[in-house]
Amino acid sequence: MKLVMLGSGTSTGVPRIGDDWGDCDPSEPRNRRTRVSIVVESREGKRLLVDTSTDLRHQLLANRIDKVDGVFWTHDHADHCHGIDDLRVMRYDRSGPLPGFAADETARRLRARFGYVFAGEHGYPTICELNTLERLRIFAGFGIAHCQMPHGPARSTAYRFDADGKSIVYATDFSEIVPELLDLSKAADLLVVDCLRRRPHPTHAHLEMALQLAERSGARRAVLTHLDKSMDYRTLCGEVPGNVVVGYDGLEVQL
Repeated sequence: MKLVMLGSGTSTGVPRIGDDWGDCDPSEPRNRRTRVSIVVESREGKRLLVDTSTDLRHQLLANRIDKVDGVFWTHDHADHCHGIDDLRVMRYDRSGPLPGFAADETARRLRARFGYVFAGEHGYPTICELNTLERLRIFAGFGIAHCQMPHGPARSTAYRFDADGKSIVYATDFSEIVPELLDLSKAADLLVVDCLRRRPHPTHAHLEMALQLAERSGARRAVLTHLDKSMDYRTLCGEVPGNVVVGYDGLEVQL
């Protein structure tokens, strides 16, 4: 199984508008971060997209991804779903809508905001058929598990994808390590984990919390994501354990 990190940045990206790099070195390419999204790919070439980030078109072009077999959403915040219209192109050569999945409340909010995507409009076909996660266990050859995480006052969905005897857990946008998240990420081959900044934050994991989850879960490797402008790539590389990778746009991890 393979992870492709489409985007690794916070909601404003790095640099922020105004050429604001914060503490990040502009000469280091891995500090240029688009909004978070990933693809997981099985040995058979099946691909699952997690979140439709604001920068989705650019990300898919940069990583030469022209189709996916399903879409999963963590929650409905703008940086995780406002690139949804870029799914249209991947609908063109299909006989039916793309399968999509989200937790109940996220699905309700997505349908309210993007009705044309899920129900068609003015003669345009439905782009994505949105399903809830309640009974989902297997999709496109992947074992699927999930749990809800506190994201400040909101909630976000963490996912575990199992295929080819390997496992990838994706846990972004959370503010507390709940028992369900520990269970989901237990002994994962790869844990992709929220890590906004070094200082605690009311709605996101900070560096200490991210490293704590990696250690307590027993994950074999971890990748940090959702990094803001205070997290210089090279500096951060010198602060993390050997089994932890600082994520960047375009990172591929083969399991």
